Amino acid sequence: MEIFQPVKPSILIVDDVPANLSLMAGLLVEHYTVKALNAGSRVLAVARQEAPDLILLDVMMPDVDGYEVCRQLKADPLTRQIPVIFVTSMTDAGSEQRGMAVGAVDYIMRPITPAILLSRVQAHVVNACAARTVQIDNQYLQIEVADQTRQIASLQEVTILALASLAETRDADTGNHLKRTQQYVELLCNALSQHPRFDNYLSAERIRIVALCAPLHDIGKVGVPDRILLNPGRYTPEEFEIMKTHPQLGLDAIANAQASVHDESELFEVAKEIVYSHHEKWDGSGYPQGLRGEAIPIPARVMALADVYDALICRRVYKAGLSHEQAVQIIVEGRSKHFDPDVVDAFVALGAEFQAIASRFADTEADWIRKASYSASAASAGQVPAI
Repeated sequence: MEIFQPVKPSILIVDDVPANLSLMAGLLVEHYTVKALNAGSRVLAVARQEAPDLILLDVMMPDVDGYEVCRQLKADPLTRQIPVIFVTSMTDAGSEQRGMAVGAVDYIMRPITPAILLSRVQAHVVNACAARTVQIDNQYLQIEVADQTRQIASLQEVTILALASLAETRDADTGNHLKRTQQYVELLCNALSQHPRFDNYLSAERIRIVALCAPLHDIGKVGVPDRILLNPGRYTPEEFEIMKTHPQLGLDAIANAQASVHDESELFEVAKEIVYSHHEKWDGSGYPQGLRGEAIPIPARVMALADVYDALICRRVYKAGLSHEQAVQIIVEGRSKHFDPDVVDAFVALGAEFQAIASRFADTEADWIRKASYSASAASAGQVPAI
């Protein structure tokens, strides 16, 4: 039967005098794994490789003195946590203070008293092992938290895409609209994060949240009657007024969901801003609130441009899609009217990237036929069963 043998803590002894090395090693070897060096110049490399639990370090050595060795150890992330005890014949208070100043945890005078050496070493090894245990526990905790955070983020993404896709199934015009607009929004946010008007708001985490919530922008369309939502032609003024209720419907749905889980996280706040305000216009002529300029939340301003660009370039039952150049011209004409001027400028600079996204997630002919057929059958039937 194999008997478990506990691993001994390891001690690195550094001294240029062989007799000193022999004395200290003899005192410690029963309780510790001991490694000895006779040159200060080798300490850092050995400590990085061996990771001893403690270092006993002579001060006066011919190549590199102990103070410099200790400075090197404390400057290196891999070795700075290793406790260092100076062992020296220098008995003046100034030398001891200097040793503590460069990072040593203790100072033992020669001639060595075995009981003192063993007691000091044991105390600092115990402290070092306890600190290392706490550090390892913290690392495991960080890994666990990071893993849970990734799982939550994945769940959020799946949930949002599922909800957004529900709205998409009832809208004959969307196709890959959700994928494209999400990519446009993320692209714009990353560019605007370098702009002084937006850099404080658009942190990397907030950009992730804004892009994550972008597919929800039209979730309120689930509450729009099928006879209007699936109308293959243009809306009458009366129908358009009903369609304009979808931001409020979406806001109510998300607010109710938020209240049910008692969650005040930024995810819900950004989602509500996008859903409720992405049809607002910079000059105040949008809906549902008629917000103007900076009163429009930043996520909604970015979403507005992404949404309009995609609507312009995409084919509809009642119109052909415009070219990228034509869409750019219309959006530039809406600068400071429909859109935040700096968002427009960022869009213009990213023209090639927008085209690439539009091409990568373009609706196929099969998508178009399916959507057109669904819309036509809904119109001929007069209504579609509610989902």
